[in-house]
Amino acid sequence: MSSALPPFHLAIPVRDLARSRQFYGGLLGCPEGRSSESWVDFNFFGHQLVCHVSEAEAPVDTSPVDGHGVPVPHFGAVLDMDSWAALAGKLREAGVVFMIEPYVRFKGQAGEQATMFFRDPSGNPIEIKAFRDIATELFRK
Repeated sequence: MSSALPPFHLAIPVRDLARSRQFYGGLLGCPEGRSSESWVDFNFFGHQLVCHVSEAEAPVDTSPVDGHGVPVPHFGAVLDMDSWAALAGKLREAGVVFMIEPYVRFKGQAGEQATMFFRDPSGNPIEIKAFRDIATELFRK
């Protein structure tokens, strides 16, 4: 078996493909793959994200973490710190409303990580996080 991490596949409901293209392709910089009139694939930081047109909304609850209501379910990506900081700045400049503002958790401890939560135009919660050393910190206890 290869030591490379296999890409993950996730399909989510969206109400409007044009707005999803602007958000994922334009704002987040995710290259577009195949598409039809009812769905579009994106390369979401190396993983396959498929946006399917649907009026259905997944229920979203919250779980208390560090005094924040973390949306459950949510999805996202883990970046390096510089890429995370650049994306946080880009999102702020674009006027994205954060569910949880960018901040650093576990500062100075094992598992120190930067995190931020926001929604796509269809309301899907997204978390983007970062570690200084992903290889040693991602699953560290």
